[in-house]
Amino acid sequence: MMIHLDDVIAKSSYNQRPQRRPDWITVSLRSGENYDFLKKLMRSKQLHTVCEEARCPNIGDCWSQGTATFLILGDICTRSCGFCDVKTGRPLPIDWTEPERVAQAVKAMNLRHVVITSVNRDERKDGGAPIFALCIHRVRELNPGCSVEVLIPDFKGSEAALRIVMDAKPDILNHNVETVPRLFRTVQPQDHYEWALATLGKAKEMNANVLTKSGIMLGLGETVSEVVDVMRDLAALEVDILTIGQYLQPSRKHLPIHRYYLPEEFDELRDIGSDLGFRWVESGPLVRSSYRADQQVTALTG
Repeated sequence: MMIHLDDVIAKSSYNQRPQRRPDWITVSLRSGENYDFLKKLMRSKQLHTVCEEARCPNIGDCWSQGTATFLILGDICTRSCGFCDVKTGRPLPIDWTEPERVAQAVKAMNLRHVVITSVNRDERKDGGAPIFALCIHRVRELNPGCSVEVLIPDFKGSEAALRIVMDAKPDILNHNVETVPRLFRTVQPQDHYEWALATLGKAKEMNANVLTKSGIMLGLGETVSEVVDVMRDLAALEVDILTIGQYLQPSRKHLPIHRYYLPEEFDELRDIGSDLGFRWVESGPLVRSSYRADQQVTALTG
């Protein structure tokens, strides 16, 4: 099957650097009562969302349905990944009141499932892990029955930082590999593939009952064979949930799109993921880390 997919790519007109976005990639408009409510809510509580900071293409759809992914530890990242639109620089001091504001926002939104992610805080030995733990605890205290998913950094491979998060027992522990090993230095120069795998593997060792999750972007110059190799690595670590989506260039200063994948290629990768043993595979052009996250936790935890 891998040879078949690579052969399709080699012959496809989309193998050349694209000049325009294809018809199958459409983005919802940012509008609606819930969208306006959430925007005002985030500003009133001085909170950030990755939906806005990373210019997620699904923001209109998700916000109109009352779902959002919180971005904690500020909005300035210590790393400079070539695909990400979050600001890079020297972060402000940790705000220890942030978990309370996140929990209050979750209550105002009446969420059944919340996704919490963060910028990298490499200036701290703990990478900001205690704030993740406090968010998990406070969200649950204020919102009984709400499941919590955390999309964490690699903490530079720190097992101690990871344990702080795992001891808080999130329902889903997510860390995205983002791309294939060959492209790590180009796509995310301060990250390491080994750190990503260690984060996911150690999380499962620390608590096998916590669902683990990871994601891959396509269109940065990888081959399908390389993508499937990454999928095999993740499956070997017993990662439960996999997301696969199309990279979309946030601005001209970011990495260019090497090519757009065809919808049927995403379908084939979904089938391969199922064959490899992932319990849930989301694969499509506009799929992002938190896409259908509420459905995943409901289906897999019952």
